[in-house]
Amino acid sequence: MDQGAIAGGGGAVAGVDGRVRLLTYNIRHCRGTDGRVAPERIAEVIAATGADTVALQEVDVGRARTNGLDQADEIARRLGMTPHFHPALHVEEERYGDAILTRLPSRLQRAGLLPGLIRKPKLEPRGALWVEVEVGAARLQVLNTHLGLLGAERIAQAEAMLGPDWLADPACRAPTVLMGDFNATGWTRAYRRLARHLTDARGVAARIEGRASFPSRLPLLRLDRVFVGAGVTVERLAVVDGPLPRRASDHLPVLAEIRLSMSP
Repeated sequence: MDQGAIAGGGGAVAGVDGRVRLLTYNIRHCRGTDGRVAPERIAEVIAATGADTVALQEVDVGRARTNGLDQADEIARRLGMTPHFHPALHVEEERYGDAILTRLPSRLQRAGLLPGLIRKPKLEPRGALWVEVEVGAARLQVLNTHLGLLGAERIAQAEAMLGPDWLADPACRAPTVLMGDFNATGWTRAYRRLARHLTDARGVAARIEGRASFPSRLPLLRLDRVFVGAGVTVERLAVVDGPLPRRASDHLPVLAEIRLSMSP
């Protein structure tokens, strides 16, 4: 792995002085660009970043195509983290969706589906996951989602995320972070809608490394993002690049090093 991309990884103490390392990563059910399914590579990429809390998208649990493995549990086990998983798709014993892994004390606040399009009932179902993470005296609200491919679909899903079930829930009070694969570039309506209520971490980071995260072999698009609310200072925002991340998935992970206001 490119050591410049992970400088400082692995040495921080989670939660000290309100500092947290967050990572968002679309793992494509651990199928790399070489066609090999390898959860251990995903875990290795994450471990090298020193992330404390990780938002994963496209996670398989009990699916035949990935040998029935619980990928959320397996990756969390390798990292010494607690997994929280929500299946956007659930067919018999096979599940597929999003996960939040963390080494910090945490509790699941909500997991659920996001709206699709009535006229297109066969679109891939999308969901979201909300976990409260303890960072010293602070309680960080961490939300993870993976929005759809169509513009109208993403607008409906962004509106839902901003609504009373998620970000507008009174319990979802600052500090708040929203991470995920938004399938949205900066000029899309869904991105602009979210950016009116939250701040793109890239726009306020004291230090920025890398630009695009997709596709991993030749990154051109910024689809994987971290949004922050009040009470969050972004000290570093980095696209994690290098030979291993480029093989492990078709997306590169995005790392945000943040500091929280430590008021209870």
